[in-house]
Amino acid sequence: MTVKNTIDISLQLVELCKAGNRKAQFDLYNLYAKAMYNTCLRIVSFQEDAEDVMQESFLEAFSKIHTFRAESTFGAWLKTIVVNKAITKLRKRKLVFEDINLHADDLVEENKNDLDENTSVIQKIKTCLDLLPEGFRVVLNLYLFEGYDHQEIGQILGINESTSRSQFLRGKNKLLALMAE
Repeated sequence: MTVKNTIDISLQLVELCKAGNRKAQFDLYNLYAKAMYNTCLRIVSFQEDAEDVMQESFLEAFSKIHTFRAESTFGAWLKTIVVNKAITKLRKRKLVFEDINLHADDLVEENKNDLDENTSVIQKIKTCLDLLPEGFRVVLNLYLFEGYDHQEIGQILGINESTSRSQFLRGKNKLLALMAE
């Protein structure tokens, strides 16, 4: 299925959802569930939390679908809801941006044995990302995987743009250091 076909199908499904069609909601959910779950998981890191955030996001999207004006794609509109819900979930867990230098040695030592020599590069990156404090990990995910710029990240997280940049640079450097070990 091409991107244009997906956009056309999602716009048709959105219109049906606005008319109260439950099957269209199910189809729209199936069209976007995997991508939105992956976004949630990258931000909150725990499967159960990601599932909760995804479900809450779809519920909100369907309850507010009448406000969707097709100024962007439905997927982009939904991803905004997902990211905001995930950030809210992190805030409830008391997300703290801190200097990784205070904990890096402990984290690396505790988890060093978890990195198996035969682990794929992708798995190693995921494992190393999980070793980072939430603040670094969230900024890296939003910037690298979700495509937000530092100004947008600052607005989403309620931090300065310069804080987002420094969290990104420090997180990237620590991630590279962890990957090199």
